[in-house]
Amino acid sequence: MTQKTLKGQYTEAIGRRKSSTARVRIYSNEKESFLINDKNLTEYFPTITLQEKVLEPLKKTNTLNKFCFSVHVNGGGMTGQADAIKLGVARVIKQILPDLKPTLKNEGLLTRDARKVERKKPGLHKARRAPQWRKR
Repeated sequence: MTQKTLKGQYTEAIGRRKSSTARVRIYSNEKESFLINDKNLTEYFPTITLQEKVLEPLKKTNTLNKFCFSVHVNGGGMTGQADAIKLGVARVIKQILPDLKPTLKNEGLLTRDARKVERKKPGLHKARRAPQWRKR
């Protein structure tokens, strides 16, 4: 099943984390599936930890096999992309089923994690790591 076969009405939300951006679409007329960049969820995220992180909003709201998701994600690494998709999925569920908003909010799934990598400063090895001090 590729992106071209998903047609019809959809609701869209955007999730972000670090430098990753995920555009999540939920289709109303399709059967349950989860496509990320035209790949299946298990193909795109081979580790179970990342798969569970992406599916966390669906498990917390008991809507695991009820919707068809299509996700376009870019930027960052695998963990940042998984967190961006998690936020996008939670936001799109909130749009479709507004009565689940308190559940999502209590679980902390609607909050964007704004932490980013701090930039490197001149004269330091990393953002805060100074060169080792020598007496002589």
